[in-house]
Amino acid sequence: MSTAQPNQSNESQPKIGPNDVLRFFLELFAFVTLGIWGFVSFPLPWPGVLVGIGAPALAILLWALFNSPKAVFKVDPFGQALVEIAVFSAAAVAWWMMGQPVVAVVFAVVAAVSGILHGRKQLS
Repeated sequence: MSTAQPNQSNESQPKIGPNDVLRFFLELFAFVTLGIWGFVSFPLPWPGVLVGIGAPALAILLWALFNSPKAVFKVDPFGQALVEIAVFSAAAVAWWMMGQPVVAVVFAVVAAVSGILHGRKQLS
């Protein structure tokens, strides 16, 4: 006889779509970009180490406070969009400053399209 508990309904678990996976990788890419930018664009050891660690740490903190699924502060979708735009724009500008305009533009366009799709899903 099996003592396994019956599965709870699948409705309680959020559905993860392709855009959600893309958004996760965009977040990771933005955080790593800010770290690379800090170490490459500023003289080492100081302020390069400070900016290389501080910029992604600040971006991760903002994301955790306002945009993560278990965010500390619950804000409306427009507030979340502002934080997302700030973090993703900082990453795109970082690529531009590092002399990689193609990466900057491609990242910005992909992030913008993904954000628009996510925003439409949230507001529907």
